[in-house]
Amino acid sequence: MRLQRERLNDVTPVLLLLGHWIEFTGWCAVAVYGGPWGCAVAALAGAVKFRHLQEVSHFAVHGVLARGGRLNTLLAEAAVHIPLGFVPVSVRRRRHVREHHPNATVTGADPNLAELHSAGLRPGATAVRYALALIHPLTPAGVHGTVRSVTGLRREGGIGRLRAAGPVAVSAALALAFGWEATAFAFLLPRLLLYPQLAWMSLLVEHRWFDPEAVPGPPVAVEAGRCLRLYPRNAFLTLLARGTWLPYGDLYHFAHSAHPAVRWNYLPTLERTLCGPAYRPHALLLGESAVLRRHRWALAPASGATIGPSRQGTASEETGFDACGDPGAARGRFRGRSVVLCDRARGQRLTPLARRKAAGLTAEP
Repeated sequence: MRLQRERLNDVTPVLLLLGHWIEFTGWCAVAVYGGPWGCAVAALAGAVKFRHLQEVSHFAVHGVLARGGRLNTLLAEAAVHIPLGFVPVSVRRRRHVREHHPNATVTGADPNLAELHSAGLRPGATAVRYALALIHPLTPAGVHGTVRSVTGLRREGGIGRLRAAGPVAVSAALALAFGWEATAFAFLLPRLLLYPQLAWMSLLVEHRWFDPEAVPGPPVAVEAGRCLRLYPRNAFLTLLARGTWLPYGDLYHFAHSAHPAVRWNYLPTLERTLCGPAYRPHALLLGESAVLRRHRWALAPASGATIGPSRQGTASEETGFDACGDPGAARGRFRGRSVVLCDRARGQRLTPLARRKAAGLTAEP
């Protein structure tokens, strides 16, 4: 933290945000002069740019992007929230910092979990309902919600009308400077359709939303029981995710949840010093440890559902590491799948008997 405070300044964040918008104008040119393929590439690149801007402003919401609190708010509003039609920074700070962080995965208290529930990700969800919920922003209901969230800003009156005019002003400026292709394919299509889906995917891999483990103790232990770490040992997928849909600190959500005041560039180093989380899936969709497969197990109807072993205790599936990051940890076997367990609260591996009890292999007397 001392190093972060020493290096924190008010110039670098401005240059970072400005660089993202300059790059975005380049993709606008690709949409105009690149033909159909250029429009498609610009749409995808625009969605990625908006994800990057969202994550940069996320650290402004936490007050660690720039030195001053007012400058953090000003940068987030001027460079992200107003041009993209987001809610006021103060509202996002209340929902994210005050309501989500201390209550992550808690039903009735976490606004992010409530959003997942409203999309259909609830216990007992059918396979079709679950599949549609995974692409909720692309469904008619999801698109309607996105458009309503932008247009609804004008109903706030006063500054709300000016905020709602932000995306309109950006659209008009792009049409005048580049042409309708830039407005349609580099801005509107990403903002209303593609970017929301990328943001939704990032939300799905932040936590063990539907089967968190209640672990008492300090924040690191608590977060280890309700977070996950995607792509723990795949360098290619890690780089791909960090460059596209999980930029900045999003891939290191466990470290961020345990220490929200740490900026993204210090999170990889911080993560290596922490014990947890136990659940370190290698994939998003395919494979025994895949995140979306685990969510499906957790939400499947009770009748005929097959609950995966990853839901037992502090199981870490197919990673080769225990929750403390020890590749030499002893292994147990549960339904033919490897699990590794440790006591997160003390940062120690469990005894063989305790492992078996936690994994459900030994009945309690």
